Amino acid sequence: MSDPRIDALMQPYAGDAPGASVLVLRDGRPVHRAGYGMADLEARTAATPATNFRLASVSKQFTARAIEILAARGALSFDDPITKFLPSLPSYAQQITIRHFLTHTSGIPDYEDLIPKETVEQVSDLDVLHMLEKTEGTVFTPGTKYTYSNSGYVLLGLIVAKVSGTSFASFLKGEIFEPLGMRDTVAYQRGISEIAHRAYGYTRKDGAWLRRDQSVTSATLGDGGIYSSIEDLAKWDASLRPPGEPTVATDDPAVRYGFGWRFSEHRGRRTQWHSGETTSFRNVIVRFPDQRLTVIVLTNRDDPQPYKTALAIADLYF
Repeated sequence: MSDPRIDALMQPYAGDAPGASVLVLRDGRPVHRAGYGMADLEARTAATPATNFRLASVSKQFTARAIEILAARGALSFDDPITKFLPSLPSYAQQITIRHFLTHTSGIPDYEDLIPKETVEQVSDLDVLHMLEKTEGTVFTPGTKYTYSNSGYVLLGLIVAKVSGTSFASFLKGEIFEPLGMRDTVAYQRGISEIAHRAYGYTRKDGAWLRRDQSVTSATLGDGGIYSSIEDLAKWDASLRPPGEPTVATDDPAVRYGFGWRFSEHRGRRTQWHSGETTSFRNVIVRFPDQRLTVIVLTNRDDPQPYKTALAIADLYF
């Protein structure tokens, strides 16, 4: 199922190069679903609608959903202090609530700035907690400012595990992925889980594509560790409802944020979206709730940026 107009826009991803998968849903039904280029250059495996890409920060909406599930069960409250669940954090963290993490308003230090330069082993969620245990304070007073925080979402994943009594990856599988029929979606843990139909990431160097699939920050889960495909994300999209929680202003006056989503407008139409950028993967999901249109672009290369491409694709349907 392919739209030749989208095929033309996706030409930079086609052929013998790292590729992409693109899905357009209108009124809940696919009007375009296609893969472009390669998921694995070395194995000569083409990208398809079933190819699983590392979602990076698109994962945050799943972390937020996990917290919402636990809140609906009364297992936690959005306004609980995080130290209720992570008591090893310094006393300053008593000011920080789960809601602050969900809206990037906690002021907690960025763990990526705390990783020693000589680090070669991948950092885990628990490693992030241990690094933050040694910090002395927030960057700003919690609730007074927005600063995008991977640290907050990593700790949310640990809170899900603590409250549920199971691992974060297992909770996502049992409470979100399996109920929605997202069979191949996984919060990936090397040596524990496998990725079906895996896309590997690449970067351009000296005129050639070099596999650079992971970095020291690629193993954390709550902020970006999920792999999924456009086929599975269609099922996720079908489960989404208008957000019930208030959003906060961001550092961009045109964008608000809440619970793993950005909210803005494109050509006068409301959008709900999130991008994901990590080593050799660039992704975006853009929803137009009033028009019941969704565009998803997943890619396994460092460039170009897919957000503008997704908006150009959406424009074809207006």
